[in-house]
Amino acid sequence: MLIRKLFKFENAHIVRGCSTRRCSHSIHGHSYKVELLLHADALDHGQMVYDFGLLKGDVRELIDAFDHSVALWSRDNPEYIASIRKHSERWVLIPVSPSAEQFSRLIFRLVDAALQNTDMSNGESDVQLHSVIVHETETGYAQCFREDVVNPRMGMIDLDLVEFSSAISTQWSDPDLFERLKPKHTLTQTALDSRA
Repeated sequence: MLIRKLFKFENAHIVRGCSTRRCSHSIHGHSYKVELLLHADALDHGQMVYDFGLLKGDVRELIDAFDHSVALWSRDNPEYIASIRKHSERWVLIPVSPSAEQFSRLIFRLVDAALQNTDMSNGESDVQLHSVIVHETETGYAQCFREDVVNPRMGMIDLDLVEFSSAISTQWSDPDLFERLKPKHTLTQTALDSRA
């Protein structure tokens, strides 16, 4: 069975290398909608796949970190990155271009790490993240599955290479949230195989 939880955030970026000049050469923003699809073959003690209330902690805070922030590709022009970091309090430095496709992969990686770190104490141990859909516009979205996250041809998403500005991390209920998730989660082919 699949269930879906919808999140929203506003974000700005430049998508270098894309075909459209407006997108590749100008800062622009989107009203993103992010759908998390969770899967389980059995229900928990509350007869649910997963209690949505459990997504109100780490998962919500990680997704909200992108709200009213600028997504920066670490391989962009160093002067541009330095300027945004100087003039904007809220930014996230990521190791892939901030396209909808890469956002779906990145958010999958972050949410999966948060779920791995969640105490499953109500019989929901069967639940896993099925996919992440990132709507960049009303008419366009990207959907990421687990195999997309580990596909090296799409670019590796090493959580050690993701950086949230201090204005973001100090607003988390646990300022060490992101650091707490990193050592507990490495999404490798072995992890992919073990969940199949």
